[in-house]
Amino acid sequence: MSNSVQLYTNIAAPQSSFSFPFSYLEAVDITAYVDGVVVFQNNASTGTAVGGNTYVVAFSAPDSTTLTFSPAVVAGSNVRIQRNTNLTTKAVDFADGAVLTEIALDTAIDQVFFGSQEAIDKANESITVDVDDKWNAQNKPIKNVGNPTNAQDVATKDYLENTWLSPTDKANLTTVASISSDVTTAAGISSDITAVAADATDIGVVSTNIASVNTNAGSIASINTNAANITDIQNAATNAATATTQASNASASATLSQEWAEETTGIVDSTGYSSKAWSTGGTGVTNTAGAGASQEWATKTTTTVDGTEYSAKEYAIGSQAGNTLGSAKQWSLGGGASYDVNTTVDGTNYSAKYYAELAAASADAVDDKYLGAKSSDPALDNDGNALVTGALYYNSVNTIMRVWNGTAWEDVAASTAGFASNGFSIAMAIAL
Repeated sequence: MSNSVQLYTNIAAPQSSFSFPFSYLEAVDITAYVDGVVVFQNNASTGTAVGGNTYVVAFSAPDSTTLTFSPAVVAGSNVRIQRNTNLTTKAVDFADGAVLTEIALDTAIDQVFFGSQEAIDKANESITVDVDDKWNAQNKPIKNVGNPTNAQDVATKDYLENTWLSPTDKANLTTVASISSDVTTAAGISSDITAVAADATDIGVVSTNIASVNTNAGSIASINTNAANITDIQNAATNAATATTQASNASASATLSQEWAEETTGIVDSTGYSSKAWSTGGTGVTNTAGAGASQEWATKTTTTVDGTEYSAKEYAIGSQAGNTLGSAKQWSLGGGASYDVNTTVDGTNYSAKYYAELAAASADAVDDKYLGAKSSDPALDNDGNALVTGALYYNSVNTIMRVWNGTAWEDVAASTAGFASNGFSIAMAIAL
């Protein structure tokens, strides 16, 4: 379940109202998309046309969780509503001696909480490693990939069709397709070769008939018929020779194609390495500077792939000591090989979990000192623990602040422990 994204996929009918289940700090944190195009951002419509429509988008009411679209979004469209909390600055900057309010504390904690939720959602929508230790693109195409420039770069469809294959290679592949048709034709010719055996009998008949020409004029007609059979025999022999040549050419082309697909012991045809070598490794590709197989660039977590760079998996969830910048998992949970929350990630900075726990501890400490508004003197703090000296609460019946002196509650204005002479601000300072 997503924490900060609401999807409406292939809507069944035109729709003008879309709600989302999550909270937000400011309206500018909400962005809306129609079929992948931003139509609402920074609390305003973008004016971008989608499929011939330019949508005017707005909140149905201040602080609501519903966006309205005009005109209605057409059936079959995909609508995405996403929260992007501003993390460039702190939402609340606390000052010494200032009055702490529930709103200020909630806002500060919500900023961290929302940011953590959005980070989790982005990670869940990213390419991940499945339990079978293979990358999972979640059945989605990978777009905007540039053509490769280094030996171990991923090859695009455009690169394979228009750069890697030369015109000669394409012509050879066309020839292979033609030869495969000729091989099929050769199989048909084999039936003609079978007929040759039957025609051989006719040749014997021809010899007999020639001997009896002078005495049997009727045999001349048989000779003419058998002569036609001799022509069939000659044509069949020619076709058989052609089929043999074409089959040999097809076999050679098939062998070369197989080497381009599977060879892992070196280069193919003195020009380059096979698809399998670039994919899973082989001589000249594995552990080679500026090279490395696609599989290693994706999953290797023991060392660098080509002596200088780490794999995508290492940068995502790895913990190698040499990767001093830290992986995404370390920045999320904690540094070191054990992802310890109290260990720095890059030698200076801690993980998001570390700072979140600090914020939570700080908020709890404040909550233990200032107990809020109550109708009578409380016996325990808000967590059910014993009261600490200096704890404060606001008596909503008598409309006065009271302080715990260690054994009893006293009115702040009437306290004999120094509060009356120094005022409310000193009481707050002692409490906090």
